[in-house]
Amino acid sequence: MSQPAFFGGTYDETMALMVEARNYVSHVEQRERRQFEAIQGLRVSCEAMRVTSRLTQVMAWLLMQRAVHEGEVDLVEALAEANRLSGTDVCLDQSHDGDECLPKGLKSLLARSLSLYQRVARLERQMLQRLN
Repeated sequence: MSQPAFFGGTYDETMALMVEARNYVSHVEQRERRQFEAIQGLRVSCEAMRVTSRLTQVMAWLLMQRAVHEGEVDLVEALAEANRLSGTDVCLDQSHDGDECLPKGLKSLLARSLSLYQRVARLERQMLQRLN
């Protein structure tokens, strides 16, 4: 069974962002962290975790959709509360968007992961509307 139109590109984008975020956290942030003051370092770490939260939520949702399209799970089960995109309080928080202390690379990851999370949230809402 072929995947829905949104799946391939969204999955590839999510995976690429996950790899980029991993590389950023393990290499760039570690190098830059020595230059941060304590509060700035904490902010950077919190925002890096926000990126991670967004991406893991999206990937879990996408994998559930893959299971639906491979016949392993039915759509009703996939859209049950426990299997929906979650973490909205953390993932949609943009309170540090204007923080000039955040490195450019992290700001870019924050913006792109937010856009991805919001797109997947819209897809999920559309699926829920069709189901009801």
